Amino acid sequence: MIPTIIIVVILVLLVAIYIGQYNGLVRSRTYTQESWSQIDVQLKRRNDLIPNLVETVKGYSKYEQSTLEKVIGLRNQLVNVPADDHQQAMNLSDQLTNSLKSIFAVAEAYPDLKANTQYSQLMEELSNTENKIAYSRQLYNTSAANLNLKIQSFPSNIVANIHHFTPADYLQVPEEEKSAPKVSFDK
Repeated sequence: MIPTIIIVVILVLLVAIYIGQYNGLVRSRTYTQESWSQIDVQLKRRNDLIPNLVETVKGYSKYEQSTLEKVIGLRNQLVNVPADDHQQAMNLSDQLTNSLKSIFAVAEAYPDLKANTQYSQLMEELSNTENKIAYSRQLYNTSAANLNLKIQSFPSNIVANIHHFTPADYLQVPEEEKSAPKVSFDK
């Protein structure tokens, strides 16, 4: 009688551990997907702001046409990226961020543009959105790290293999952003 009770208790304990590990993996995968969704929301917000910004800048800057066309082209590419291709979305997003920096610089050449209320509001919204994208990327990588850790750690790795959980890819920093900027006071 006692050995049977011990076996039942051990089986119940193993089942409880298995369920706990599975639910932990599902929770981590869901957090990772939700983190990506936050990035996606911010990218959409930025994509919605860009046409308004471009139209505002167009009125002031005729010779920056190629920069504006590049921004619109990248925005259109980003809108058409498949939802599950996170790395391509981030690559295009990084290119778009770099192109937007050129538009920010346009304001220096056009004081009237800088004083334009609509331009200022759009720039502030875009700047806030860029900060939210950066935060969302960080949250995604943290969620991906947590999921990957569970997939590789014992005993959850056993459950992960049985249920075909796959590691999440990290979002990488573009190579050009890894190098330190050069500061020079030479004239």
